[in-house]
Amino acid sequence: MPDLSKMTCIEDLRRVAKRRVPRMFYDYADSGAWTEGTYRDNEAAFQKIKLRQRVAVNMEGRSTRTTMIGQEVAMPVAIAPTGLTGMQHADGEILGARAAKAFGIPFTLSTMSICSLEDIAEGTDRHPFWFQLYVMRDREFMARLIERAKAANCSALQVTLDLQVMGQRHKDIKNGLSSPPKPTLANLINLATKPHWCLGMLGTKRRTFGNIVGHARNVSNTSSLASWTAEQFDPSLSWNDIEWIKRLWGGKLILKGIMDEQDARLAVDTGADAIVVSNHGGRQLDGAPASIDALPAIADAVGSRIEVWMDGGIRGGQDVLKARALGARGTLIGRSFLYGLGAYGEAGVTRALQIIHKELDITMAFCGHTQIDTVDRNILLPANC
Repeated sequence: MPDLSKMTCIEDLRRVAKRRVPRMFYDYADSGAWTEGTYRDNEAAFQKIKLRQRVAVNMEGRSTRTTMIGQEVAMPVAIAPTGLTGMQHADGEILGARAAKAFGIPFTLSTMSICSLEDIAEGTDRHPFWFQLYVMRDREFMARLIERAKAANCSALQVTLDLQVMGQRHKDIKNGLSSPPKPTLANLINLATKPHWCLGMLGTKRRTFGNIVGHARNVSNTSSLASWTAEQFDPSLSWNDIEWIKRLWGGKLILKGIMDEQDARLAVDTGADAIVVSNHGGRQLDGAPASIDALPAIADAVGSRIEVWMDGGIRGGQDVLKARALGARGTLIGRSFLYGLGAYGEAGVTRALQIIHKELDITMAFCGHTQIDTVDRNILLPANC
């Protein structure tokens, strides 16, 4: 285990990940659509929110423990679904799930993961985890994915609503992103500078989309996978599809990608258990507001009828606390998790969670609270409420 005590913030982990992860995969995680304005604003918007410091308050007996859709969590944070996680670090999804299990927070596996549902179940001794589902044209494949998620002991299904069409991500186009990497001269030169990553990938058999290859019809290798995925995201997605998914799944349902009050109300009508205020990390509609800016109005509109969560731009515990104050019962972290994973594998994910938790705990105390469930808008200066 490396000594990561000098890694004191998520930015420290990001810098190490940038050195260790091949450029095309690092850029995949650390980029947004078009001008990347929304991607950058997700993080910057948190910095504008100012906290109200209190003093002479008994700070003993603090706890960040709460629940998300009835599940006890060590803090109001879950690991978000992120595609190609196993290309940030070998067996990345398994390592992330193990770290989340040990820390006491939920882990969400993406449909577009490298490790499969079955890999996560085996790698965590069948500890419950969440699964994220994309709506695809091949409904038979989707139905089988849902059944596999049940068999793998998934305790919640998270449906992503904002990827009916793919946002244009310039870095991915310029890098020629693929899995496995295309053996171009530029990619080979870059890979030669990442020996730690290469050794890890040589030691694993998991190098393609484990939930799809060998499971989807006529997809048996990476060549057939490319053509299949290009035509599978379904632009005709409607709320009727959510009702169909809910019937098939029969368990806890989370809807991710809500940025509008009207859509939030429609999501409530489906009977879902939670919604995630999310602009897909700024990777879809560039020019959309930051997630934290969209959160308060949505929470006010539907928060008494459904759990409201948010993701996008969270780089520390203060961000989690601010989201909680503005109406989010829970938060999801994507890039903060990936930076830790890319930097140091499972130990890096654990360190990222420790950093977020410590900052959340201390900031909560400075704001005059000892229990996360008592935090509300009163911890913010009036201009931020």
